[in-house]
Amino acid sequence: MSRFFGEIRQVAYLVPDIEAAMDYWSRVLGVGPWYYNPKVPIRNFSYRGERYEPHNSVALANAGGLQVELLQTRNDVPSMYRDFQRAGHAGAQHFAYWTEDFDADLRRAEAAGFKVCMSGEVGENGRFVYFDDRSDLPGCHPGTTIELSEVAGPKGRLFRLIREAARDWDGADPVRPFPDLDTL
Repeated sequence: MSRFFGEIRQVAYLVPDIEAAMDYWSRVLGVGPWYYNPKVPIRNFSYRGERYEPHNSVALANAGGLQVELLQTRNDVPSMYRDFQRAGHAGAQHFAYWTEDFDADLRRAEAAGFKVCMSGEVGENGRFVYFDDRSDLPGCHPGTTIELSEVAGPKGRLFRLIREAARDWDGADPVRPFPDLDTL
């Protein structure tokens, strides 16, 4: 466990075909069920200080206590995802720590030298930031980008629902729609 942020709660893979990836992970690896959102409703998205409107498709499932995120970009707005793909990388792009005290953890990270590169919001109390990948440090490589994700509101309830659904999943109904965050 990280002494700085706690447990790594999510590993995210950038994929070229999210439907094929969900099929592989569920059918071959037995991970699921997948909660799929073809267009994540991201608000206030910012990359390197500029505002953009990304269109990303996301699927989430748990493998034990670890959430796996599959992410496919659907437009070409500037982002850390686009940078990763344009550099010729595929696969694990970031891992996430979850927090219920976003402001305090963000201040602590910035005080320790972490710099926000990308940020946005998904639902109420669903802020997120991605820190620069620190590729200047020895041992840092593609896929070590860190996300700090707020899970104090509906997004946290969604993540619990996903974790609980995976606990006794029997392979049926492998792809499910995201519930409306406003109703969670």
